[in-house]
Amino acid sequence: MAAETVDLKSLIRTISDYPKAGIQFRDITTLLADPVGLRAAVDGLVWPFLTAGIDYVAGIEARGFILGGAVAHELGRGFVPIRKKGKLPSRTIGQDYSLEYGIDTIEIHADAIHAGARVLLVDDLIATGGTAEAATELIRRSGGEIVSAAFVIDLPELGGAARLAARDVVVHTLISFEGH
Repeated sequence: MAAETVDLKSLIRTISDYPKAGIQFRDITTLLADPVGLRAAVDGLVWPFLTAGIDYVAGIEARGFILGGAVAHELGRGFVPIRKKGKLPSRTIGQDYSLEYGIDTIEIHADAIHAGARVLLVDDLIATGGTAEAATELIRRSGGEIVSAAFVIDLPELGGAARLAARDVVVHTLISFEGH
């Protein structure tokens, strides 16, 4: 079933003031629990890239693992986890980033992506773009080429998609929500 025929917005719960006051948290766990909605979201993330020559799908912890793993499976490609600092067991490279409620670091294994590999970055949501920008930097530092960054949700008022586009990253999103 095509993502366009499923009302993905109706399957996403909004939680006000989480994780801090003023944030409208877009909770996709309700979408993930719906089998038709989950299939539609994964299909919507996969279809534009069926013939794009993707080598790896990279997913950002934690919801990007769920969606990215499904996308990698559908594309028949490997999956590269982008994790919070200290969670990967082998040698890593890291990148600090800012998000709307703090500063953190993400890492990938130093040998996860070979030079020239074509990578699709996947996460559930693009807000300010700090996490995705850091993930893009990690992939590029590894020698990978970002084919696109794909998200279920865009929060356009926060400018993350534009921030990635300014770094020459093609952004693909399925739906958008106004506000924070």
